[in-house]
Amino acid sequence: MHDRCRRNQSNGVSMSLSNVTDASFETDVLGSSKPVLVDFWAEWCSPCKQIAPLLEDMATDKGDQLSIAKINIDENKATPNKYNVRGIPTLMLFKDGELVATKMGTLPKSKLYEWVDNILADGA
Repeated sequence: MHDRCRRNQSNGVSMSLSNVTDASFETDVLGSSKPVLVDFWAEWCSPCKQIAPLLEDMATDKGDQLSIAKINIDENKATPNKYNVRGIPTLMLFKDGELVATKMGTLPKSKLYEWVDNILADGA
């Protein structure tokens, strides 16, 4: 399973889950027509690997409501610095180009879904 998670993270296998970069962040995240949940992660981060399958499930389950994007903090330093990412995994939810919520660390699947559902429902 460890290899599969690594392969999925590095290749962005899920159609609903995309990899973004410093160069594409403005277009892919801030310019998105639907909310975007951004996962700030790194290859060496064990908690990042733990949450990755949950994000893939969410991309499948909620792909019609939001997009999920991953940004590798080792390969893209400007965006994490801009948003003051101090630990990983950090999840940030953007709606209409604005940062609306941040969560650091891993969560059980039910809590992750609850957190996202509450934010999506607020002002929807």
